Amino acid sequence: MELLRSIQLVAAEELLSISGLILLLVAAWAGDKASRAISIACVAVLTVCALIAAPALCGAAMGPDTVAFGGQYKADAFSAFAKLLIYAGAGVTLIVAPAFFDRVKAMRAEFPLLVLFAALGMGIMVSASDMLTLYVGLELNSLAAYVLAAFLRTDDRSAEAGLKYFVLGSLASGILLYGVSLTYGFTGTTSFEGIRAALSAGPMSVGATFGMVLVLAGLAFKVSAAPFHMWTPDVYEGAPTPVTTFFATAPKAAALALLMRVSIEAFGAQPGAWQQIVIFAALLSIVIGALGAIGQTNIKRLMAYSSINNVGFMLIGLACATEAGASAMLVYLAIYVAMSIAGFVAVLMLTDADGHPVELIADLGGLSKTRPGLAGALAAVMFSLAGIPPLFGFWGKFVVFQAAVQANLIALAAIGIAASVIGAFYYLKVVKVMYFDEATDRVTGKSDMAHVVLLALATLFLSPLGYLLTGWLHVLAGNAAAALFHVA
Repeated sequence: MELLRSIQLVAAEELLSISGLILLLVAAWAGDKASRAISIACVAVLTVCALIAAPALCGAAMGPDTVAFGGQYKADAFSAFAKLLIYAGAGVTLIVAPAFFDRVKAMRAEFPLLVLFAALGMGIMVSASDMLTLYVGLELNSLAAYVLAAFLRTDDRSAEAGLKYFVLGSLASGILLYGVSLTYGFTGTTSFEGIRAALSAGPMSVGATFGMVLVLAGLAFKVSAAPFHMWTPDVYEGAPTPVTTFFATAPKAAALALLMRVSIEAFGAQPGAWQQIVIFAALLSIVIGALGAIGQTNIKRLMAYSSINNVGFMLIGLACATEAGASAMLVYLAIYVAMSIAGFVAVLMLTDADGHPVELIADLGGLSKTRPGLAGALAAVMFSLAGIPPLFGFWGKFVVFQAAVQANLIALAAIGIAASVIGAFYYLKVVKVMYFDEATDRVTGKSDMAHVVLLALATLFLSPLGYLLTGWLHVLAGNAAAALFHVA
């Protein structure tokens, strides 16, 4: 009965695995001409997986009934919240990718399958309740991501991005694995619950502290938090834009959710030990993200530094080590995924008459005159990322700072608010170029209808209309945070 119950709890991962294998055979037999049909099938699979995960979130699932395979896996409300964001990011990537790759004649049947298997790995990551499950999910996601970064084999930038991501990602995985081995050595278990029990017995030993630091350092690389952010600008710029869209949404949500689960469930008995590390990473990410973006001339590199900056703000919620802080972080994460989708879909629509990408910020001069709708949507994304009211991005920052103040981290909140002002500069620079510079007439390409619809929906979500969803969003984030802090 326990095995049957476990199999029921991993239904989404089973569906992804079986569908991925079947579609892999279809790709082998039908070839690249079936790539669009495979993409549609993958979107349908992700939609069904989202429907499987949603009841656990709406029902605030937590406790022993959500644990599978002897404590290796947990299908609670927290993992369901993260999975919905993961499936949304992966689905959007599969929708926007064909038009991009068709222009460069590089659409292959393997692309949607790599995204599907990456989503499988991320689903295992966010449901992991044991270090071994964590590592299996992380590596399954990473192996697919390395190939995706280098997917344009004829493009030197893409090959360079894939190589850098692979080398630095392997280093981070090694650091994480060494941290896991140290944690196991000094606690006697790889289970999150067991680690928490071992650490609650008294002060952390030096060995266990080193293990915790190395585990958090390995995960910090995956979320591109400073000082482990060095790969982000190069990979975001060099990878194909649909892949960059994917990296900025699904893996970001999965890695942040995993960092939350490890910090609170595994090391939650000693919050004072890891709070300092998270606060340091948050402040450094906010500052480096804000200052690093100021001199950027490429819109994708600017978005990369914006990603680092926003990760810093989200880590403020984790630093609170409270249920309110975790809920605020999840609210911010959901809004950030929508902002990233809108931002990169807009970047995908920036093409010249021949369909070539227009990535230099200077080439966006006068876009408000030639493409007013696109310029307005991109401006809304920039204002939202900057946290300027009344756009919805402001709410994400507000709830995180509110949680920090409630947790008596007033200095951290004050520094974050001050850094928000610095960060607003480079967002406003993009708006200034589009609305006040001379028209360059570079962005003259036609936009795919799927891009237009996705950008319109995401922009509506980021508009003041998004505040209508705050009650619903806070309930779901509250359910997820409650499951995270629940001790069975």
